[in-house]
Amino acid sequence: MPLPSTSLPSIFGNPWKPSVAARDWKHIVIHHTASSGGSVETIHAEHVNRKDKNGNKWKGIGYHFLIGNGTGMSDGKIEPTFRWKQQMQGAHAGNDEYNQYGIGICLVGNFQDHRPSTAQLASIKRLVGVLKKEYGLKSSQVVGHRDVKSTACPGKFFPMTEVAQSEDVPFFTSRDGSLSPSFVTAAGGTSE
Repeated sequence: MPLPSTSLPSIFGNPWKPSVAARDWKHIVIHHTASSGGSVETIHAEHVNRKDKNGNKWKGIGYHFLIGNGTGMSDGKIEPTFRWKQQMQGAHAGNDEYNQYGIGICLVGNFQDHRPSTAQLASIKRLVGVLKKEYGLKSSQVVGHRDVKSTACPGKFFPMTEVAQSEDVPFFTSRDGSLSPSFVTAAGGTSE
C-alpha cells in the first residue's frame, strides 16, 4: 500500500509548535475523560460551565491537547485546544503549580476499564516525545493527574511509565490528523 507523500518537517520536529511565544513549561500532566466518547467541542461545552476555586467561570476546555478514540473524533487524532494555541495556563490539574506550568493532555476513554487504543498510545507517545524534546523535559516531569491530585485519572490501565519514557520518533500525520509510524528510506521516501 503506498503511503501518503510527506515532507521531512511533517515527519520530524514539532507539528504542534505554537505560533505565539511559548510558556515556561515544567510538566506534562496526562488525563483521561473517563467517558466512552468526546471531542474538543463537547468537552469545551462541559468545561465552560465549571467554576474555579474562587467562583470564576472557566474559559472552556481545561486541557491543552485532546486525543480521540474514534467516538467523537478520529482514533489517535491529536487536537490542540485554544489553551495550547494561545499558550494559556491550563485548568486541568486541580493544583496551581501543574495548571500554571503543566501541559494538560487528555485521552478520550475510561482507562479504569481498559487500555487506550493502539492509535491513542502511538499518538500520546509521539506528542509526549516531541514536547519533552521541545521544552527540555525529563521523564520524571511527565505525570498522571493522580500524581498531583487525589484521583484515579488517567486510570489503572494507562501505561504511565511507558508513556513518560517516550522519545521523539518519526511519524507522519494522515489527513484526519491521526499519526502512523513512518521510516525514512535511503531514497528519502517513507515506508511502513
